[in-house]
Amino acid sequence: MSTSMLVKRMIDHANAISLEVNISALAIAEAKGKIKNNEVDVVLLGPQVRFQKPEIEAVAQGKMPVAVIEMKDYGTMNGQAVLEFAMKLLQQ
Repeated sequence: MSTSMLVKRMIDHANAISLEVNISALAIAEAKGKIKNNEVDVVLLGPQVRFQKPEIEAVAQGKMPVAVIEMKDYGTMNGQAVLEFAMKLLQQ
């Protein structure tokens, strides 16, 4: 699964910069449960499920940022760029 590879690269980059993170790749149904239970700080969607962003935003109710990963970063499995994107979202 390409998403799992991206997660691994994000974790590898976080470890390289001594950043403690918990990153998971989840199915939409499982993610909804974690969002409802406030178990996540940010939600990143792969480009292939970008159409589900409004649904996920409705579940999140503004409690955490929800965004779609840039196609170029997803396609190249650029874990550093995606991690930096997530961190910027957390700072907003």
